[in-house]
Amino acid sequence: MSSRAAEENTIRSLRLDIALHLARAAIQTGDTQWSAAIRLGIPQPTLSKIVNGRVSDLSIELLLRIAVRARVPITLQTGGDPREAGAFLSGISRESGHLSKSKIAEEARESLRDSERRLAPSERMEAFLEHNQLTIELHRAARAAGQRGHAALGET
Repeated sequence: MSSRAAEENTIRSLRLDIALHLARAAIQTGDTQWSAAIRLGIPQPTLSKIVNGRVSDLSIELLLRIAVRARVPITLQTGGDPREAGAFLSGISRESGHLSKSKIAEEARESLRDSERRLAPSERMEAFLEHNQLTIELHRAARAAGQRGHAALGET
């Protein structure tokens, strides 16, 4: 794959991932597309494109501006291979109201908040990067397991 094609594939992956997170955020509010578009300061047809994944003509900058307006915390990762590229939620949205009410989940969140308070900014960044690397490895393992499962079933 040429360097230019790899760049284009990376940009395409980032654009689609950001759109996916924005679509989820728009749907979770329960608003109509029209009212969600007004809240985000974009035309309804633009939101429709985002929700339906037709974002090839939307810039990453526009998608990031919408993410900021929607308070969707996103981290972008490029990588050496386009398959490593992605837009990841970079934290728990404490405003969403969709957090699990389980005791274990609440204890885990409290432990995370406590850890955040004790770590220096550079330590938080290091932990964040390590978390992202582990997440990538988990996704790769899941993808590989899925491919092995499909191969075992004779699927392509």
